[in-house]
Amino acid sequence: MLNQQIKSLVEAVDSLDLPGKIDALNQIRDALHKVSPFASEPVDCVQWVLADEVHANDYNPNSVAPPEMKLLEHSIMEDGYTQPIVAWPQNGSYEVVDGFHRNRVGKESQAVASRIHGYLPIVRIKSEQSDLTDRMASTIRHNRARGKHRVEAMTDIVVELKRRNWSDEKIGKNLGMDADEVLRLTQISGIAEMFSDKEFSASWDLADVDPEDSEGVVLE
Repeated sequence: MLNQQIKSLVEAVDSLDLPGKIDALNQIRDALHKVSPFASEPVDCVQWVLADEVHANDYNPNSVAPPEMKLLEHSIMEDGYTQPIVAWPQNGSYEVVDGFHRNRVGKESQAVASRIHGYLPIVRIKSEQSDLTDRMASTIRHNRARGKHRVEAMTDIVVELKRRNWSDEKIGKNLGMDADEVLRLTQISGIAEMFSDKEFSASWDLADVDPEDSEGVVLE
């Protein structure tokens, strides 16, 4: 009985044109996701959306040099998209939380864009992480699990979180930093006077930062 229902569903989807087929598959995946035992896991529901509907955030502290971007393009050409883009739905479009460079390759590489029909694979960030500070923290967690960031951009994010009344403890917990790292990035920002009552275990300024560490390479 179940096999026949699946067969009928497959035949119905297969009879549609490309946009209709993609829309139907997205709806089916979403419906199955709601009854899935893994419904709390974003990766349980990958959706294909038009690339033009996906846009980068303005706070990502990662950078990838041109040779590594070419390698990422080659990887996607050879292996396909093995990781979706993590995104936040916003007014009919999607803001990238993680996967900035996968997003770029899907748009800028004509070969990749043609193969995936101008769409991109996304998973939606958890609904309780929709606030800007939560999305910024999620981006940092994804990035820090893989590699490095630009120091200046990381500093901007720490300052933004402090301005939104995040404590040092909350910033450290959500961004994977110890207390000294949070304070040092605050010091670099030029607003250290706001936190003059804090004690630093060691001094750290931009002159002490290895230039190679300030422009980290991450293939994502």
